[in-house]
Order: sequence, then C-alpha cells, then structure tokens
Amino acid sequence: MRNNNTQRILIFGNAGSGKTTLAKNYADKHDLPHLDLDELAWLDTKIPERKSLKESARLINVFVKKNKSWVIEGCYSDLLDLLESIATKMIFLNPGVDTCISNCKTRPWEPHKYKTAEAQNKNLGMLLQWVSDYPVREDEFSLSAHKALFERFKGNKIERTSNERK
Repeated sequence: MRNNNTQRILIFGNAGSGKTTLAKNYADKHDLPHLDLDELAWLDTKIPERKSLKESARLINVFVKKNKSWVIEGCYSDLLDLLESIATKMIFLNPGVDTCISNCKTRPWEPHKYKTAEAQNKNLGMLLQWVSDYPVREDEFSLSAHKALFERFKGNKIERTSNERK
C-alpha cells in the first residue's frame, strides 16, 4: 500500500555523492517509486550521447503522471529543472570531491548502466576525472548548476555536506 502523504523528492549532486543510495533508502522507507535519471537521459549508443531534452522530458512526464509520489535522482540540472515546480522536497548531496571519488572507487557494479563489472571498472578513470572537474565545469552537471537549482527552490530543502546519516 502506498503512503498517502504526497512526497515528490529530488536528490541531486556530483557522481559518487550518494544519490542512488539515498534515493533507494527513501524509496524503501516511504514506499515510493524511484527513478534514476541515468535510465532515461542517454541513447543506447557505443559512444555515450544524451537524448534530446524533449525526449527525456517526455519520459519523465510518463513517470510523474503514473506516480503521485516519487523520488527522482540524478546529476542533470536541466532535467531536474523540469521537476522543480512540482517537487515537495529537494536534497542536494554535496560531500566534496574527495568523498565522491572515494565512493566511486568502492561502488558496486551497476548493471542498469554497464553490461559487466569489468566494463564499469574500465570506465573508472574517466569517471574519476569527471568527478574531479565538478567544481570547475560550467554545464548542467556542475556544482554551479546544482547550487543555482538549490538556491532557486522555495520548498523544503536540505544540503548534505557529508554522507553521515543525520
């Protein structure tokens, strides 16, 4: 049975910040449908390529129309912008680059992203460089984009600067 309190939670931050872990915990604890934006943001191509914003928005709309409450997580400020006006809570995970790098090095295999654990491990060097660039990038995945999204949001919001449970 679904929880009667409408909860629409956005969780975002750098790769390795703990988004998926926290989203899964919220989803389990509050019986909420969970959407990882990685699952709908990319085309199935050998060289990673983003889907159009219009196509990703369409897929997000399908999910939110199907579910009154939810938890959605990702690092895509352009996609999160589409949900800001209907979210009831926003959680910005900002534990610092060193913590994110450490988490990336120890993360378990993510079969929804990689066909094998070996394929995931082969990509680790590129991922660690990408994570390291978080404070200086100027794209939809950057610290500056995430801070702007967080600051704009007028609802219930939390910024976590560590992975400690509070």
